[in-house]
Amino acid sequence: MSGCGCDGGQLIPVEQAIAHLLDQVPPPPAVQDIALEQALGRVLAADVQAPLNLPGWDNSAMDGYAFRAADLPPAGGRLTLAGRIAAGQAADRPLAAGQAVRIFTGAPLPPGADTVAPQENCRVEGEHVWLPQASPGEHVRQQGEEVQCGQRLLKAGQRLRAQELGLLAAAGIARVEVYRPLRVCLLSSGDELREPGQPLAPGQIYNSNRYCLSALLRGWGVEVHDYGVMADELAASQHALSLASSECDLLLTSGGVSVGEEDHLKQAIEELGHVDFWRLAIQPGKPLAFGEVAGKPWLGLPGNPSAALVTALVVVRPFLLRAQGVSEVLPRPVALPADFEWAQRNRRRQYLRARLELDAAGQARVQLHPQQSSAMLSAACWADGLALVECERQLRPGDPVPFLSFAELMQ
Repeated sequence: MSGCGCDGGQLIPVEQAIAHLLDQVPPPPAVQDIALEQALGRVLAADVQAPLNLPGWDNSAMDGYAFRAADLPPAGGRLTLAGRIAAGQAADRPLAAGQAVRIFTGAPLPPGADTVAPQENCRVEGEHVWLPQASPGEHVRQQGEEVQCGQRLLKAGQRLRAQELGLLAAAGIARVEVYRPLRVCLLSSGDELREPGQPLAPGQIYNSNRYCLSALLRGWGVEVHDYGVMADELAASQHALSLASSECDLLLTSGGVSVGEEDHLKQAIEELGHVDFWRLAIQPGKPLAFGEVAGKPWLGLPGNPSAALVTALVVVRPFLLRAQGVSEVLPRPVALPADFEWAQRNRRRQYLRARLELDAAGQARVQLHPQQSSAMLSAACWADGLALVECERQLRPGDPVPFLSFAELMQ
């Protein structure tokens, strides 16, 4: 995806901002050796080599009969039944010429056998079995076919999902080296914020960002330390930031990145470290802050809920994943036909709340929610992803538009 330096050079393209942030990522946390059952969502700190072959021996891919393909006539024929082998058993003797054995899925082939015929294609006739025409190797899982001993099973920097845990278990690996979870401080800024369940006075709102961002962080595998709401006072902001920086690896705030005179966050951070304020070519969003508090990285998001959500998904996520040791951190958009028209040329790249719907031909098309306000989350609840419209671009129905799935962005 290409960025654009629109607005007279005053807006920073999204890719440029992400690249700069990735250049500033600190080393990942310390390495831990943990049991496999505790490793879901953790990031591998070292490559894992296979200690054995997978499969460990030639075995049957289905229930049927194992035999030597060379013993069958071209059109199939009868072989003598010479026993049975179930999963968990081993053949007690090699298969002689002209013989076949009853075999079950996962059972090892007896020495001499090279082929399996599915049971539904065979007929038992007394002490014999009729087998159809077959080619050598049919329905056999070869030793080392999936993984060979000494081969790299998984590489450092991978987040462990259910399938990776299953593969490690299949290789007999009980413990893995992973990075300690990243400790992220979450802070909200704004005297107008109240917690759900509390009464609201005039001018007050409920703190939706606290719950939305906390959920995102947990989905990205970090350890969330919630420090609540900072009062819009310089001394209170300094105290909260100083405490958080002493206990966490990284600080994330929402709100307080505007230029209003009641926002004391910038001054507090400058007195404890340094701050860079950026205006990104992104909508919703635009104001984003990055800096350092007492030696710890700090990211400041806008306060509007949808703007905070989108900038977290697009800009913060790659930084946090890389800080955890993840190697592949950028999402992969899929180009799909637009089911909407976009006539307005914008100076910022649009991240539009969208979802996929199938047309009459079964083709997935990108539909937009009619409400794209940066202050409203209902469109994101309706959507299952984000449609990207580059700055200065127009779209007609049917034009390809990059689509980012929430399923990928939120993990």
